[in-house]
Parts: sequence; C-alpha cells; structure tokens
Amino acid sequence: MPDKPPPKNLHSPVFRARALTKTYGSGDTLVRALSGVDLDLFGGEMVVLLGPSGSGKSTLLNHLGALDLPSSGSLIFENTDLAHASDDVLTQFRRNHVGFVFQLYNLIPSLTARENVELITNIARHPMAPEEALALVGLSDRMDHFPSQLSGGQQQRVAIARAIAKRPDILLCDEPTGALDVATGITVLDAIARINRDLGTLTVIITHNAVIGSMADRVLHLFDGKIVREERHHTRRSAAALEW
Repeated sequence: MPDKPPPKNLHSPVFRARALTKTYGSGDTLVRALSGVDLDLFGGEMVVLLGPSGSGKSTLLNHLGALDLPSSGSLIFENTDLAHASDDVLTQFRRNHVGFVFQLYNLIPSLTARENVELITNIARHPMAPEEALALVGLSDRMDHFPSQLSGGQQQRVAIARAIAKRPDILLCDEPTGALDVATGITVLDAIARINRDLGTLTVIITHNAVIGSMADRVLHLFDGKIVREERHHTRRSAAALEW
C-alpha cells in the first residue's frame, strides 16, 4: 500500500492567477476568451463559475486544469507558474494534482465501475483503493456493474470516484449535472460536496444553474472574459435543499 500524502492545508492558496488572458485568432477575427483575470483559489473551498455561453467559464476551467495555456499572464499553482511550464511539468500536474469531471461520463463500457476507477489508481502517487472511492460516492453495491447496467447518475458518480481516487488537490467539474434530471443531479451534487468536505479538495464547478451557487463558498460571475461579480456565502446549502 502506498503511503498516505500529508494532510492538506485548507486555508492556503492553491492558485494565484494574475492578468490571465486568452485570445484566439487575430485582426478582425480576434476573440478574447479571457481578459485579464485576477483570481485566488484556496484549498478546501467550493467555487461555482456562473455566466452565459461565451463568458469564459470553460476557458478558465481549462486553464486551471492545464488543458490550455494563456496567451499572457501568470497562473501559479503552489510555486509553479503553469503558464510558462514545460509539457512534462504540465503532464505531471494533471496526473498528480487534478481530477476532472465532465458532463459526459467517458467510462470504458467493457470495464466494471471498479475497473474504471482502477485505471486512475494504477498511475497515481497516493491513490485510495477503488472500493474506497466508490464508497465515497455511494456506490459500494454497484462496484462490479458495467456502465450499461448503471443509470446516468450512477455513471456520473463512477466518473467522480475515478477523478478523486488519486486524492487530487483540485476537482474541476464542467456541467456535471447537465445531462441529468433534477433528482439525479442532486445525488451527484451531494457526492461532489461530500468529496469537498471529507477530502478538503478545492472544487470548482461550471454550471448554468444559478441555484447550485448556494452550495458554494464563493460564486464567480463571468461575462465577456472577465469576473464581473463575486458572491461569498458564510453558510452553504446542502444539495438536498436545492430546488430548481
């Protein structure tokens, strides 16, 4: 069994973004997806990104996960500026520190829930057992089922278990309930909130559903590539208390 990692400092900055800018094209076709974003994100908090399509939410999330690089500015994770890091450093960052949850579950159909999670635990530095990760999302009784034998919500929870099995510092969720009905979406949000609470994982969620913002410590409103407003919540609502 691998050694457990040291406990996280839930109050230290995980990310520091300064003047983060992303442009595509040039001249008359120039698109400014991010326009000088300044942002600090802290360990253990839950942050929701809200805004219309084209506001920069997905671009910002992709930068936090090192799936894309800014055109200018800095994005510092701990002591590393990801904006100017080598491909090898970025690969190690994604592998060791980030868990991704997307609207599409991206499970391998020929593998059971347990085996889908094992794909991550086999390459992680300090993984939890697949059984532990699946238990955290309430799927102890579905570990040996194939994706075709699981509901949409159960498949999404397998995807969450796979993402958190490496014990990531950051969990990035892009519309994790977008393809689900309300009741199933609440179950998935409850699993995400449990991971955030129990593991102290910085959790960033993109959503078009403003109601989900009440679960977060902070809600960042984006428009035209900028953070135009921030809400802070002293108390967070549970997923079960949400209505939409």
